[in-house]
Amino acid sequence: MKPDKIRELDTAELRLKAREAEEQLFRLKFKLAMGQMEGLKKARQLKKDRARMLTILREREMAEAAGKGK
Repeated sequence: MKPDKIRELDTAELRLKAREAEEQLFRLKFKLAMGQMEGLKKARQLKKDRARMLTILREREMAEAAGKGK
C-alpha cells in the first residue's frame, strides 16, 4: 500500500488496518515455520506496509501533541 493511500485513512481506520496487518503477519510467519508456504515476498511487503502505517500514526500523534503544547 502506498503512503499516499495510507495518509488518506482516518486514525481509527488506520489503527484497524495496522492490527489486521499484524495478525496476517503472525499467520504468515506460522505458515513459514510449518513449511506450508515458501514465498517471503508477501511477508516482507506486509511488514513494510505495517511499518508505514505505524509511522504515519506516530506522525499524527506527534502533530497532535505539538498542537496541544502551544
